[in-house]
Amino acid sequence: MTRLGIFGGTFNPIHAAHLILAERARDERALDKVLFIPALLPPHKPQEPLAPSADRLRMVELAVEGNPAFEALPLELEREGPSYTLLTVRELRGRFGAAVQLFLLLGADSVRDMPTWWRAQDLVRTVDIIAFDRPGHSLDRAVDQLAALFGEDWARRVRNLKVSAPLLDISASEIRQRVAAGRSIRYLVPEPVRRHILERGLYRP
Repeated sequence: MTRLGIFGGTFNPIHAAHLILAERARDERALDKVLFIPALLPPHKPQEPLAPSADRLRMVELAVEGNPAFEALPLELEREGPSYTLLTVRELRGRFGAAVQLFLLLGADSVRDMPTWWRAQDLVRTVDIIAFDRPGHSLDRAVDQLAALFGEDWARRVRNLKVSAPLLDISASEIRQRVAAGRSIRYLVPEPVRRHILERGLYRP
């Protein structure tokens, strides 16, 4: 059975930590491919100023070039309305069929916030979660807090699929701030992404 990882986000911009975490998940959980899916209208980041969708998609495409196990997918950018994860999972299930096993890649901070997600109970019954600690956020603590809501079976699966990932304190907001201040973002993002940001004048005041 083909194993596909789903890595969603605004990718505003995509950066080194995204790629390292995705590669660690692919390696440790034997994923055949990781699908990077930029959000059109992220329900949980309504105030975040976004670069144009075409630029965010292009940056993801540039970042994953050369890795046959990574793919940029504009699925949410082509769908109107908020980018609800459950709709994305269902669309992927319809596209790839029952012969594919889907995994949602999440940081511990996102797992903690899952009760606020649209139709969260349906989501946790639809897709398995591969998660990892994030700076300042423990996955084990988040799962313990949610076990009563989503069930002990769900909590056990999340714990069993946990990926040991480096705690890289790199954020897209810091990158945007550095660009706006005229400071270097070299090595925080892949070099083709850095060039795209500079050439397009993204995140400049």
